[in-house]
Amino acid sequence: MLNVVLVEPEIPNNTGNIGRLCVGTESRLHLIHPFGFVINDKNLKRSGLDYWVHLDVTEYQNVEEWIAQIPDQSRVFLMSSHSDKSYLENEFQDGDWLVFGKESVGLSAAFMARFENHLTIPMSPLIRSFNIANSVAFVVGEAKRQIGLKKV
Repeated sequence: MLNVVLVEPEIPNNTGNIGRLCVGTESRLHLIHPFGFVINDKNLKRSGLDYWVHLDVTEYQNVEEWIAQIPDQSRVFLMSSHSDKSYLENEFQDGDWLVFGKESVGLSAAFMARFENHLTIPMSPLIRSFNIANSVAFVVGEAKRQIGLKKV
């Protein structure tokens, strides 16, 4: 099972869509406070539809609380438009942690410095970034594909 981590998510619709993706891919969702919304926001529920009740989700009050329960920090992968290594070049494993920053600014430099594995999603120079829900779908899809291939 993959672990999808959203650091300080700001937009409830995105978090709802990502929650639905996690249910569909049998991934866990980890949400690190503070949020830009309340968890019972109507937009979150609309995006997550009736799947939210099936979501394996954990909330953390801060980054330190989340980090304290990671068994192997070498399996934490931070997604950033500033990285040089594509997520398509990475070898994912069951149980990996896929970390995404807040919609407006991504992950801070201080947060990025805490972990070694930084990945990016290749994109046209005409855009700064993809929508976070799309980004999570790209990376989870590739990781699930690789994990499935390893089971054959």
